[in-house]
Amino acid sequence: MEELVLSTVEQGVLTLTFNRPDTLNAWTDAMGRRYFDLLAQAEKDPEVRAVVVTGAGKGFCSGADFKTLAAIQSGSYGEEPDPRPNTFPITVGKPIIAAVNGACAGLGMVHALVCDLVFTAEDAKWTTAFARRGLIAEYGLSWVLPRVMGQQRAMDILLSGRVFSGREAYELGLANRALPGESLLARTQEYARELAEHSSPASMAVIKRQVWHDWEATLQESAKTATREMVVSFGRPDFTEGVASFLERRPPRFPAL
Repeated sequence: MEELVLSTVEQGVLTLTFNRPDTLNAWTDAMGRRYFDLLAQAEKDPEVRAVVVTGAGKGFCSGADFKTLAAIQSGSYGEEPDPRPNTFPITVGKPIIAAVNGACAGLGMVHALVCDLVFTAEDAKWTTAFARRGLIAEYGLSWVLPRVMGQQRAMDILLSGRVFSGREAYELGLANRALPGESLLARTQEYARELAEHSSPASMAVIKRQVWHDWEATLQESAKTATREMVVSFGRPDFTEGVASFLERRPPRFPAL
Protein backbone atom coordinates (compact mmCIF):
# COMPACT_ATOMS: atom_id res chain seq x y z
CA MET A 1 0.00 0.00 0.00
CA GLU A 2 2.92 2.36 0.71
CA GLU A 3 3.91 2.14 -2.96
CA LEU A 4 0.54 3.48 -4.14
CA VAL A 5 1.47 7.04 -3.17
CA LEU A 6 5.13 7.96 -2.83
CA SER A 7 6.21 10.52 -0.24
CA THR A 8 9.30 12.74 0.06
CA VAL A 9 10.03 15.87 2.13
CA GLU A 10 12.60 18.49 1.21
CA GLN A 11 13.00 22.08 2.44
CA GLY A 12 9.59 22.11 4.08
CA VAL A 13 7.77 20.75 1.03
CA LEU A 14 6.10 17.33 1.04
CA THR A 15 5.77 15.85 -2.46
CA LEU A 16 3.16 13.13 -2.86
CA THR A 17 3.14 11.09 -6.07
CA PHE A 18 0.25 8.91 -7.17
CA ASN A 19 2.06 5.75 -8.22
CA ARG A 20 0.00 3.53 -10.50
CA PRO A 21 1.63 4.65 -13.76
CA ASP A 22 0.47 1.58 -15.71
CA THR A 23 -3.13 2.83 -15.27
CA LEU A 24 -2.29 6.55 -15.57
CA ASN A 25 -2.74 6.55 -11.78
CA ALA A 26 -6.40 5.50 -11.85
CA TRP A 27 -8.01 6.00 -8.46
CA THR A 28 -8.70 3.10 -6.13
CA ASP A 29 -9.95 3.13 -2.56
CA ALA A 30 -6.58 1.81 -1.40
CA MET A 31 -4.72 4.62 -3.15
CA GLY A 32 -7.17 7.13 -1.70
CA ARG A 33 -6.67 5.84 1.84
CA ARG A 34 -2.91 6.08 1.47
CA TYR A 35 -3.15 9.63 0.05
CA PHE A 36 -5.49 10.85 2.80
CA ASP A 37 -3.37 9.17 5.50
CA LEU A 38 -0.31 11.02 4.22
CA LEU A 39 -2.19 14.33 4.20
CA ALA A 40 -3.36 13.71 7.77
CA GLN A 41 0.23 12.98 8.81
CA ALA A 42 1.42 16.14 7.04
CA GLU A 43 -1.08 18.18 9.05
CA LYS A 44 0.69 17.11 12.25
CA ASP A 45 4.28 17.20 10.93
CA PRO A 46 6.07 20.47 11.87
CA GLU A 47 8.61 19.84 9.10
CA VAL A 48 5.92 20.07 6.40
CA ARG A 49 4.78 23.57 5.47
CA ALA A 50 3.40 22.98 1.96
CA VAL A 51 2.34 19.95 -0.09
CA VAL A 52 2.75 19.20 -3.81
CA VAL A 53 0.66 16.42 -5.39
CA THR A 54 1.56 14.90 -8.76
CA GLY A 55 1.46 11.62 -10.67
CA ALA A 56 4.06 9.09 -11.77
CA GLY A 57 4.58 8.49 -15.46
CA LYS A 58 2.29 10.09 -18.05
CA GLY A 59 -0.78 10.70 -15.91
CA PHE A 60 -1.88 12.76 -12.92
CA CYS A 61 -4.98 10.67 -12.27
CA SER A 62 -7.11 9.19 -15.04
CA GLY A 63 -10.20 8.88 -12.86
CA ALA A 64 -11.78 5.90 -11.12
CA ASP A 65 -10.17 2.57 -11.90
CA PHE A 66 -12.23 0.71 -14.50
CA LYS A 67 -12.03 -2.54 -12.52
CA THR A 68 -13.76 -0.71 -9.68
CA LEU A 69 -16.40 0.68 -12.05
CA ALA A 70 -16.99 -2.78 -13.55
CA ALA A 71 -17.39 -4.29 -10.07
CA ILE A 72 -19.89 -1.57 -9.11
CA GLN A 73 -21.81 -2.21 -12.33
CA SER A 74 -21.97 -5.95 -11.71
CA GLY A 75 -22.83 -5.56 -8.02
CA SER A 76 -19.71 -7.45 -6.94
CA TYR A 77 -17.88 -4.50 -5.39
CA GLY A 78 -17.48 -5.13 -1.68
CA GLU A 79 -14.58 -2.96 -0.54
CA GLU A 80 -15.30 -0.69 2.42
CA PRO A 81 -14.96 2.96 1.30
CA ASP A 82 -12.85 5.43 3.24
CA PRO A 83 -15.12 7.48 5.53
CA ARG A 84 -13.22 10.65 4.59
CA PRO A 85 -14.86 12.43 1.63
CA ASN A 86 -13.01 13.23 -1.59
CA THR A 87 -13.05 16.87 -0.46
CA PHE A 88 -10.84 15.91 2.51
CA PRO A 89 -7.81 17.92 1.24
CA ILE A 90 -9.64 21.22 1.78
CA THR A 91 -9.76 20.46 5.52
CA VAL A 92 -5.97 20.08 5.80
CA GLY A 93 -4.48 23.25 7.28
CA LYS A 94 -1.51 23.42 4.93
CA PRO A 95 -1.46 24.62 1.31
CA ILE A 96 -1.76 21.82 -1.25
CA ILE A 97 -0.67 22.39 -4.85
CA ALA A 98 -1.58 20.01 -7.67
CA ALA A 99 1.11 19.53 -10.33
CA VAL A 100 -0.99 18.06 -13.14
CA ASN A 101 1.62 16.33 -15.28
CA GLY A 102 -0.66 14.36 -17.61
CA ALA A 103 -4.09 12.75 -17.90
CA CYS A 104 -6.50 14.42 -15.48
CA ALA A 105 -9.96 12.91 -15.90
CA GLY A 106 -13.17 12.51 -13.94
CA LEU A 107 -12.34 11.80 -10.32
CA GLY A 108 -8.75 12.83 -11.06
CA MET A 109 -10.04 16.27 -12.00
CA VAL A 110 -11.93 16.40 -8.71
CA HIS A 111 -8.70 15.72 -6.85
CA ALA A 112 -6.82 18.40 -8.76
CA LEU A 113 -9.48 21.02 -8.03
CA VAL A 114 -9.81 20.34 -4.30
CA CYS A 115 -6.18 21.34 -4.02
CA ASP A 116 -5.64 25.00 -3.16
CA LEU A 117 -3.64 25.81 -6.28
CA VAL A 118 -3.22 24.02 -9.60
CA PHE A 119 -0.17 24.05 -11.87
CA THR A 120 -0.50 22.03 -15.07
CA ALA A 121 1.65 20.84 -17.93
CA GLU A 122 0.64 22.68 -21.09
CA ASP A 123 0.03 19.42 -22.94
CA ALA A 124 -1.75 17.58 -20.11
CA LYS A 125 -5.09 16.09 -21.16
CA TRP A 126 -8.05 17.24 -19.04
CA THR A 127 -11.65 15.96 -19.19
CA THR A 128 -14.63 15.64 -16.88
CA ALA A 129 -15.61 12.48 -18.84
CA PHE A 130 -18.74 11.85 -16.74
CA ALA A 131 -21.38 12.47 -19.42
CA ARG A 132 -19.55 10.13 -21.81
CA ARG A 133 -19.67 7.32 -19.24
CA GLY A 134 -23.32 7.69 -18.30
CA LEU A 135 -22.38 9.35 -15.01
CA ILE A 136 -23.07 12.73 -13.40
CA ALA A 137 -20.90 15.60 -12.08
CA GLU A 138 -19.41 13.79 -9.12
CA TYR A 139 -18.18 14.76 -5.65
CA GLY A 140 -19.23 18.42 -5.69
CA LEU A 141 -17.71 19.25 -9.07
CA SER A 142 -21.01 20.87 -10.12
CA TRP A 143 -20.50 23.24 -7.17
CA VAL A 144 -16.77 23.88 -7.64
CA LEU A 145 -16.61 24.38 -11.40
CA PRO A 146 -19.12 27.26 -11.80
CA ARG A 147 -17.39 29.13 -8.97
CA VAL A 148 -13.94 28.63 -10.48
CA MET A 149 -14.68 29.16 -14.18
CA GLY A 150 -18.26 30.47 -14.51
CA GLN A 151 -21.49 28.61 -15.24
CA GLN A 152 -21.37 28.57 -19.04
CA ARG A 153 -17.81 27.28 -19.21
CA ALA A 154 -18.62 24.69 -16.54
CA MET A 155 -21.62 23.53 -18.55
CA ASP A 156 -19.42 23.15 -21.62
CA ILE A 157 -16.88 20.81 -20.09
CA LEU A 158 -19.45 18.89 -18.03
CA LEU A 159 -22.05 18.32 -20.76
CA SER A 160 -19.59 17.59 -23.57
CA GLY A 161 -17.05 15.59 -21.58
CA ARG A 162 -14.57 16.80 -24.20
CA VAL A 163 -10.80 16.54 -23.82
CA PHE A 164 -8.90 19.81 -23.50
CA SER A 165 -5.27 20.73 -22.91
CA GLY A 166 -3.54 22.08 -19.84
CA ARG A 167 -3.08 25.33 -21.75
CA GLU A 168 -6.86 25.61 -22.17
CA ALA A 169 -7.39 24.62 -18.54
CA TYR A 170 -5.29 27.66 -17.62
CA GLU A 171 -7.23 29.90 -20.01
CA LEU A 172 -10.52 28.63 -18.53
CA GLY A 173 -9.36 29.49 -15.02
CA LEU A 174 -8.86 25.93 -13.78
CA ALA A 175 -5.11 26.33 -13.26
CA ASN A 176 -2.82 29.02 -11.86
CA ARG A 177 0.02 28.17 -14.26
CA ALA A 178 0.45 26.24 -17.51
CA LEU A 179 4.07 25.18 -17.85
CA PRO A 180 6.27 23.01 -20.09
CA GLY A 181 5.91 19.44 -18.87
CA GLU A 182 9.64 18.96 -18.30
CA SER A 183 9.79 21.85 -15.82
CA LEU A 184 6.36 21.45 -14.18
CA LEU A 185 7.32 19.59 -11.01
CA ALA A 186 10.44 21.66 -10.35
CA ARG A 187 8.55 24.93 -10.85
CA THR A 188 5.70 23.78 -8.63
CA GLN A 189 8.11 22.71 -5.89
CA GLU A 190 9.92 26.03 -6.21
CA TYR A 191 6.64 27.87 -5.62
CA ALA A 192 5.85 25.60 -2.66
CA ARG A 193 9.28 26.37 -1.15
CA GLU A 194 8.48 30.08 -1.41
CA LEU A 195 5.39 29.47 0.69
CA ALA A 196 7.36 27.32 3.14
CA GLU A 197 10.10 29.93 3.55
CA HIS A 198 8.20 33.22 3.53
CA SER A 199 4.57 32.66 4.59
CA SER A 200 3.35 32.09 8.13
CA PRO A 201 1.98 28.55 8.59
CA ALA A 202 -0.70 29.85 10.94
CA SER A 203 -1.70 32.58 8.49
CA MET A 204 -1.89 30.13 5.59
CA ALA A 205 -4.05 27.74 7.62
CA VAL A 206 -6.52 30.48 8.53
CA ILE A 207 -6.56 31.95 5.01
CA LYS A 208 -7.20 28.52 3.51
CA ARG A 209 -10.11 27.98 5.90
CA GLN A 210 -11.48 31.45 5.14
CA VAL A 211 -11.38 31.02 1.37
CA TRP A 212 -12.97 27.56 1.26
CA HIS A 213 -15.61 28.32 3.91
CA ASP A 214 -16.48 31.83 2.70
CA TRP A 215 -17.92 30.42 -0.54
CA GLU A 216 -20.98 29.66 1.59
CA ALA A 217 -20.97 32.93 3.57
CA THR A 218 -22.39 36.37 2.92
CA LEU A 219 -20.06 39.36 2.69
CA GLN A 220 -21.17 40.48 6.15
CA GLU A 221 -20.51 37.04 7.63
CA SER A 222 -17.11 36.88 5.97
CA ALA A 223 -16.12 40.33 7.24
CA LYS A 224 -17.25 39.45 10.77
CA THR A 225 -15.21 36.25 10.75
CA ALA A 226 -12.18 38.07 9.33
CA THR A 227 -12.32 40.68 12.10
CA ARG A 228 -12.38 37.94 14.72
CA GLU A 229 -9.48 36.08 13.07
CA MET A 230 -7.50 39.32 12.73
CA VAL A 231 -7.75 40.04 16.47
CA VAL A 232 -6.56 36.49 17.21
CA SER A 233 -3.64 36.89 14.79
CA PHE A 234 -2.39 39.95 16.71
CA GLY A 235 -1.65 37.66 19.65
CA ARG A 236 0.32 35.05 17.68
CA PRO A 237 4.14 34.92 17.57
CA ASP A 238 3.80 34.86 13.78
CA PHE A 239 2.63 38.49 13.83
CA THR A 240 5.55 39.55 16.01
CA GLU A 241 8.02 37.70 13.78
CA GLY A 242 6.42 38.97 10.57
CA VAL A 243 6.78 42.59 11.62
CA ALA A 244 10.28 42.09 13.06
CA SER A 245 11.61 40.33 9.95
CA PHE A 246 10.25 43.12 7.75
CA LEU A 247 11.80 45.89 9.85
CA GLU A 248 15.10 44.00 10.15
CA ARG A 249 15.15 43.20 6.43
CA ARG A 250 15.69 39.46 6.92
CA PRO A 251 13.83 36.25 6.06
CA PRO A 252 11.13 35.37 8.60
CA ARG A 253 11.52 32.54 11.09
CA PHE A 254 7.91 31.59 11.60
CA PRO A 255 7.08 28.81 14.08
CA ALA A 256 5.67 25.56 12.78
CA LEU A 257 1.90 25.12 12.71
